[in-house]
Amino acid sequence: MKIVIAGAGAIGGYIGARLARNGADVVLFARGPHLKAMQERGLRVVSAEDGDFEVRPQTTDDLSSVGQADVVFLGVKAHALTALAPSLTPLFGPDTFVVSTQNGIPWWYFQNLPGELNGLRLERVDPGGAIAASIEPRRVVGSLAYFATDIVEPGVIRHIEGNRLSFGEPDGTKSERTRKLAETLIAAGFRCPVTTRFRHEIWVKLLGNVAFNPISALTGGTLEELVRNPDTCALVRELMVETEQVAGRLGIELPISIDQRIAGAEKVGAHKTSMLQDLEAGRPMEIEAVVGAVVELGERLGVAMPSTRAVYACVKLLDEKKRRSA
Repeated sequence: MKIVIAGAGAIGGYIGARLARNGADVVLFARGPHLKAMQERGLRVVSAEDGDFEVRPQTTDDLSSVGQADVVFLGVKAHALTALAPSLTPLFGPDTFVVSTQNGIPWWYFQNLPGELNGLRLERVDPGGAIAASIEPRRVVGSLAYFATDIVEPGVIRHIEGNRLSFGEPDGTKSERTRKLAETLIAAGFRCPVTTRFRHEIWVKLLGNVAFNPISALTGGTLEELVRNPDTCALVRELMVETEQVAGRLGIELPISIDQRIAGAEKVGAHKTSMLQDLEAGRPMEIEAVVGAVVELGERLGVAMPSTRAVYACVKLLDEKKRRSA
C-alpha cells in the first residue's frame, strides 16, 4: 500500500513518521524549512508517552513526481485544501482513495446525503467548489485524529498525547479499503476504530472544537484553564448548546452530553488547541471549517447562534489583524 501524506505537518507528519518507522511505503509532501530539515536530517518525533525516534522517509515538494498512490492523506488544514486539491490529480489511479483528516465540517459532508440538503456546498468550507471539483466523492474516506502534536522546530514533531485515528465511509458501510488502512495504521501503533456513523462522530468532535478553539485563541487559555474559569466555561457551554441545536436540525443526535464533552477536555489538561498553536506560530487559523461552517449552517437552518456568531466575529478580526502585521 503506497501512502502519500499531502501535508506533513504536526498531524500528517506524525502519521507519516510512525508509518515509516514500521516500514510502510510512505511519501511525505511538505515545503519550506520543514521539508529542508527532513531532507537533511530526517524526521524526528519526540514523545514522552511513546519514546523518541527518528526516520528518513521519502520527502518531496512536488506531488507530480510521486506517481500514483493507493492512499492520499490530506494533512493540511482545511483552509489550505482549496489550493492543494487541484495538485492531487497526478496521484490518482482508478482505486486511489483520499483520507480527509481536517477539523470541522468537511467539504464532502453533504455529498450523496439523503434528504433535501443533498449536494449542499458550504462556501466557507469549499469556496467556489474547487475541492469538490478535484476529488470525486467515491474517493473519500473520513478520518478524525485524536492525538495532540505540534512542530517544535523544522524536522521535529512533538507528540503530546493520544494515538487514535478513527475512519468511516461517508455512506456508512464497512469497506475493505478502510479495513486494510486500519490494519496498516494499527501495525504502526495507532488505535483505529472504523465506524458506520462517521457523520455523528464529526459532530461530537466539532462540539468541542467550535467552542474551545476560538475561545482559546482569543484568551490564550489552555483547555483546563477554559474549563476551570467559570466565565469562559459558561461561554464554552453556550457555544456547545448552539452547535448541538444545528446538529439536531440535521437529524444528528449526539451520543455524548455537553457535560461529558467539557469534562473530557479538562482531562486533557494544559493543552493548547490547534487554533491557539497556529495563532502563536503566525499561521492562518482554521476558522471557517470549524466555526464559520456551523454559523453558515445555522443561518440556512434557522438556528439563532448569538454567542457563536460573536466569538466567530472576534476571532476572524484577530486572524485578519495578525495577517496584516505579518
